[in-house]
Amino acid sequence: MDILKKKFHEKSSALKAEMKAFSKEHANTIVDQVKVSQVFGGMRGVKSMIWETSQLDAQEGIRFRGYSIPELKEVLPRTEGGKEPLPEGLFWLMLVGEVPTQEEVNWLSDEWEKRATVSDTVYKVLDALPADTHPMTQFVMAITAMQGDSVFAKQYSEGMKKSDYWDATYEDAMNLIAKLPHIAAYIYRRTYHDGKHIAADTSLDWAGNFAHMLGNDDADFMSLMRLYLTIHADHEGGNASAHTVHLVNSTLSDVYLSFAGGMASLAGPLHGLANQEVIKWIMEMTESLGTTTPSDEQVAKYINDTLASGRVIPGYGHAVLRQPDPRFTAQRVFAEEYIQGDDYVNIVWQLFRIVPDILGALGKVKNPWPNVDAHSGAILVHYGLTEYSFYTVLFGVSRALGVLANSCWSRALGFPLERPKSHTFDKMKEIVKSIG
Repeated sequence: MDILKKKFHEKSSALKAEMKAFSKEHANTIVDQVKVSQVFGGMRGVKSMIWETSQLDAQEGIRFRGYSIPELKEVLPRTEGGKEPLPEGLFWLMLVGEVPTQEEVNWLSDEWEKRATVSDTVYKVLDALPADTHPMTQFVMAITAMQGDSVFAKQYSEGMKKSDYWDATYEDAMNLIAKLPHIAAYIYRRTYHDGKHIAADTSLDWAGNFAHMLGNDDADFMSLMRLYLTIHADHEGGNASAHTVHLVNSTLSDVYLSFAGGMASLAGPLHGLANQEVIKWIMEMTESLGTTTPSDEQVAKYINDTLASGRVIPGYGHAVLRQPDPRFTAQRVFAEEYIQGDDYVNIVWQLFRIVPDILGALGKVKNPWPNVDAHSGAILVHYGLTEYSFYTVLFGVSRALGVLANSCWSRALGFPLERPKSHTFDKMKEIVKSIG
């Protein structure tokens, strides 16, 4: 048993015993009251899940095992001479609740390298698709095509004990995470660079090698990938992609099918596809105005015209947060350090000055502040990754870290099939009438 799996088994076994006793003792304690507005409003804010790896606070933002993003940048191991945290370290932290040593992170990076070989069958599936197929569609199909390698599916069909579900899930999660940068880079190169693929550099870390396979060996771009894949990794369990993975996994589907479902959810314009929409909107604005250095007055008018047309300002607003997204702030700090004089980055900061006041004045927007998607596209464009239809795939590679760590926990803790109760509208009216 490898060192991370052994540590996870020890942690999860102890928590499972504690959780079982807690659940029995407090089985009838009420932890939430559901309003009609929540039933009709997509279950916003309904407390109904255990999600071990991160917690989202409306005012403070995301914390991974109690650590804020600025704190992660301080405590997680980095490459020699590097300033950004290694995503391997965050996965270790999310899985076992401990900040790893440099040696442990190096072991994990090497372990993922060993597991990274992708079957030729998967590449053949991708090559059978038209090159202009949306990258997220390709990504979902590639993940699904890898399902034939599932350790969980194989062992379950052979009669695996329930107590061993976590072990097979761990193996699948580690294998899938290891392969995702290779799959994503293959999709990128076949879609935008005539299928001219770049071999892996096994001397690099997980994110650094991903940057290399995309075709950019710039040290600063590798630093960006390390930061990007860290800050997008998890956002507690209620967001659409995380919840989809949790739901599908609760049926005992393996992590390949579960993660494919989550990525189909991430591809929606109201979720991960929003990062594509932000830079697209900014480019449309600059084209409409005829300049990449617009005045505040020009930007304000374009914002108001967008709102007047019935559209939203992409990258602004969040279902939970009521402050600027710390992930936006982390990217701004990165840009301030690494990027000078970039017109699109400057527009992002200009929007940050202007949009909240306009949205706030409407009196209908609960959160007029930027979310994670508001900044990422401009930085990626700066480093030459201009193909914004690919951006959600980058998001998906990162999100695997959190949702697959949680899939391990769900199986180790023996969580049941998720099955909430639904009502018809007539039943809702009957309930409200009986209360009133």
